[in-house]
Amino acid sequence: MNKQAMKNETTQLETLYFAGGCLWGVQEFMKHLPGVVSTEAGRANGTSQTTDSKYDGYAECVKVTFNTNAVTLTQLIEYFFEIIDPYSINKQGNDVGEKYRTGIYSRQQSHLMLARQTIQSRADADKVVVEILPLSNYVKSDDEHQDRLSNNPNDYCHIPKSILHKYKKD
Repeated sequence: MNKQAMKNETTQLETLYFAGGCLWGVQEFMKHLPGVVSTEAGRANGTSQTTDSKYDGYAECVKVTFNTNAVTLTQLIEYFFEIIDPYSINKQGNDVGEKYRTGIYSRQQSHLMLARQTIQSRADADKVVVEILPLSNYVKSDDEHQDRLSNNPNDYCHIPKSILHKYKKD
């Protein structure tokens, strides 16, 4: 078997988008998780094609590409719940406003169904306010916002540093 065939057997990449308040911390946490191949800071599910006008309903989010042979979508959602308050509407830490809402977005219906099932399996499912919606109007953030906390570790983040670095391997 050639290297490419072996690589294809062990790598099955999929993408999911997580909104959990300020995107800096979400990206910093997610990029260190087992099975996560890449992350990208952005904004999702707004009403315009740009984010120039007070975000036009966009949620700050992180595009997470992961290897399904190394981490499951359910596991990613469980990790995500470590860094958010799933009962808070439009607020995470000191960040307040619609753009800081929590959400899980995907272009695949199977991802959305599994996300709903994962949340429904929680004992407190009726109190969870994380939106689960199809992805629309995703816009990548500018370079200044990519890996912001890695480049500026003393910037504000609503996620405690102990949690941010829980899975860090460096």
